[in-house]
Amino acid sequence: MDTILSIAGVSKTYGSGTVALSPIDLDISKGEIFALLGPNGAGKTTLISIICGIVTPSSGTVTVMGHDAIRDYRATRRSIGLVPQELSVDMFETVLATVKFSRRLFGKSGHDGYIEEILRDLSLWDKRDAKIRELSGGMKRRVLIAKALSHEPEVLFLDEPTAGVDVSLRRDMWKLIHKLRDKGVTIILTTHYIEEAEEMADRVGVIANGKLMLVERKAELMKRLGKRQMHIVLSEPLNAVPAELGEWDVALEEDGAKLRYTFNAEDEHIPALLARLGELGIGFKDLETERSSLEDIFVDLVSAPGAPA
Repeated sequence: MDTILSIAGVSKTYGSGTVALSPIDLDISKGEIFALLGPNGAGKTTLISIICGIVTPSSGTVTVMGHDAIRDYRATRRSIGLVPQELSVDMFETVLATVKFSRRLFGKSGHDGYIEEILRDLSLWDKRDAKIRELSGGMKRRVLIAKALSHEPEVLFLDEPTAGVDVSLRRDMWKLIHKLRDKGVTIILTTHYIEEAEEMADRVGVIANGKLMLVERKAELMKRLGKRQMHIVLSEPLNAVPAELGEWDVALEEDGAKLRYTFNAEDEHIPALLARLGELGIGFKDLETERSSLEDIFVDLVSAPGAPA
């Protein structure tokens, strides 16, 4: 796929000596949804701010659709829509006027049909004449998304887009993001909500303490690092794990009523384990399996030895 955003050696060190970002290299393909995962203070917002021209990098280059983000700022910014964490709107202006004004800021003529489509997609059309200050927190965040989309950008940055909104509103936004991607918009999402990345992303980047720890396709990441567990419901409880099962990572649960086996996604030893249970006369009446979530993987990554301190 064509690269729409290229980040090469980008770092940020403030005058105080604080290193906000270590050198980062990253390419984003046209039409993908990329999730940048990390805890608060990890460097997610700093990186987005550099790409959008809000913060000047200490080193490195950013190219958006072939335009250098520093030397050709105007062309770059026209290609980008940004939904910031903080509300940045005139609270006494109406929803419709706010979105139209944002469109005109980028030199776009009035396009009432397009503006109406955006507002309807965001369930804001019925609120178009309401003043921003009259809206709920979730509706105000929808207005931020409408503003970011008003000039028809090809790259959309969502910086913690669903922070502080309820679950139903969050899922509505997920649907909108998928719809935008279907229209060809490239979406870069920063979040510390693991379920958000797991629901939407094609690829996941994990950032901690200003360092990009890994970038991988979501499915491949979960296959490579995700753990699975099989719970074997025993016919009769065991007092202890038999020594003959020592080659498997097994443990007893629920007062010996269940045997838990932890394995990776490519494990080929399950048949051997079940056969060994039969040889030992250990009967079972049910099997239950579960896999790690992206949250489990994230926690393991940032807490592993050698992770950025």
